[in-house]
Amino acid sequence: MKQKIGNIALVVKDYDEAIEFYVNKLNFDLVENTFLNKDKRWVLIAPKGSVETRILLAKANNDSQMKSIGNQTGGRVFLFLSTDDFERDYNNLKKNNVKIIREPIKEPYGKVLVFADLYGNLWDLIQPTE
Repeated sequence: MKQKIGNIALVVKDYDEAIEFYVNKLNFDLVENTFLNKDKRWVLIAPKGSVETRILLAKANNDSQMKSIGNQTGGRVFLFLSTDDFERDYNNLKKNNVKIIREPIKEPYGKVLVFADLYGNLWDLIQPTE
């Protein structure tokens, strides 16, 4: 039996502001935006070219969920965005005023930087060593 991770839920304050950030600043694709009821939507985004794993933008609907926005992993890097062109994506982050937490460095596994999304979740941008 083959398994894969299909979607990862990311708790957000507002669907539209999250879509704006991920689609317009990170250049992700808006895969789906289905209205389920007046308060709930099924919103999937994915990096360009990604076919298996997607992010489900899940709007917080209670105090406990609101407290987790931007801190789903206790302050650790949460998501790892692999790239085939580090400089292109680094320049895009700078152009769109995305907060860089740790400037690019070379590690044995590749070139990497840490950035924060609109809520403060930490991401690694990585171009793996060939």
